[in-house]
Amino acid sequence: SDAGSEEMRRLMSFVPVETLRMPAVFRDTENNVLSDPSASLNPFWQKLSRLDRPVRIVHIGDSHIRGHVFPYEMRMCLETDFGSEAVEALPVTYQSSGLARETGAGGLIYHIIGVNGATCGSFSTPERIDEIVGLQPDLVIVSFGTNEAHGRRYVPSEHLAAMRYLTEAIRRGCPETVFLLTTPPGAYRKVGRRGHVVNPNTPRVVDTELDFARESGCAVWDLYHVAGGQSRACLNWSAAGMFQRDKVHFTHEGYKFQGLLFHEAFIKAYNKYVADRLE
Repeated sequence: SDAGSEEMRRLMSFVPVETLRMPAVFRDTENNVLSDPSASLNPFWQKLSRLDRPVRIVHIGDSHIRGHVFPYEMRMCLETDFGSEAVEALPVTYQSSGLARETGAGGLIYHIIGVNGATCGSFSTPERIDEIVGLQPDLVIVSFGTNEAHGRRYVPSEHLAAMRYLTEAIRRGCPETVFLLTTPPGAYRKVGRRGHVVNPNTPRVVDTELDFARESGCAVWDLYHVAGGQSRACLNWSAAGMFQRDKVHFTHEGYKFQGLLFHEAFIKAYNKYVADRLE
């Protein structure tokens, strides 16, 4: 019957996603969800549920993004979920560009633009903004904070101003773009000969990013608190052996795990949108 096929079509719009098990050594983790109180992602979820044209994500950020493992894991998962007809099957490595090559078909496209040492402020050059706008993103994922926290003196008001400037400049070029912030995972800082201490600026940076998300009404995936926050994030990554020796960057497995966590939170938010529409 028509009613039966309509019901089937609706059920098919959910994307299956499995809940990841946190490593056994992780303590005090938080629920792995996207926060989007103002439903700012709904226009994007709607485009994603239709996929009747190319729907573009541009993921920008620092070396965690430039490493091409964390965002590429996310990209591969989303291509599995929504199909990969819109892009050529080119492998992404550290040596290659993270930009997808579009086929012209409708579907999901996930571009990656990461720069080592980047901050939100350093990304706000006319060239970078033109590059992002030129890709015509429907969603821009913004992943900074690690280098802000490593600056000699961290000034929250300057960081807030940089986030406002970057997002407003992109929005001027792409008025329909929506934004999803991700917080930094946490990092250590080198201290003389004593080795490393947990970077004390990270919680301040994260608070500033969360303040910006509230003020601008944009969505945020708070990896820092998902991974244990101020008391545990760095200890958890360390205990699981996921940091590289510099205790700032992550192992291949560490980045892959972060990509899978991100994907899980993203799809849960998408499925919630689908469920809300079915009510």
